[in-house]
Amino acid sequence: MTDTAHGRIRVVVVDDHAVMRAGVVALLADEPTIEIVGEAGDGREGVDLVQRLAPDVALLDLRMPVLDGVAATTEIVALPVATRVLILTTYDTDVEIERAVEAGAIGYLLKDTTRERLADAIHSAARGETVLAPKVAERLVARMRRPEPVALTARELDVLRAVADGLSNAEIGRRLVIGEATVKTHLLRVFAKLDVSDRTRAVVVALESGLLARAADR
Repeated sequence: MTDTAHGRIRVVVVDDHAVMRAGVVALLADEPTIEIVGEAGDGREGVDLVQRLAPDVALLDLRMPVLDGVAATTEIVALPVATRVLILTTYDTDVEIERAVEAGAIGYLLKDTTRERLADAIHSAARGETVLAPKVAERLVARMRRPEPVALTARELDVLRAVADGLSNAEIGRRLVIGEATVKTHLLRVFAKLDVSDRTRAVVVALESGLLARAADR
């Protein structure tokens, strides 16, 4: 795929905004190691172009008609070609980033990037290296460091609400029509999930984390 004689990386640019697409092409025109071999105005055209030309890198916008960038990425990585997908967009929300990465994009850049950074990113992508805009990398790292929210089952929440109402295990069993041993089992699971060792602390942590509504709100 790469023009080994000249060391040029073959790239297609896929963006539904003609002016933006032309701008990217013009930005890379003076790069001696990069060759724009095709352009497309929507995701479907982009996938067809990749299938036909088998470029080294496909530069894709995210929000496009017919087929968006995520769907196009999914189809491109499933093709029998070694094209790497590099997202170039204005959107930097967690959801957009995660969807693109999960679809198989090797990189995610924002459209405020410089020519040098874009060229470097294309080279890195062609080598199979992950490329992320600084802002995007920060968001991903911050998200990874965020603790996963605790999830209680519906029955565990029922038991915990009953505890918050001051009921004993026997009373909880009667309210929920389950055995007292089952109540204890649910409570032990709740303690483990909330990392607490007693009923009072379980209720406090559940209230603080929003798992349980306060009595006044119910």
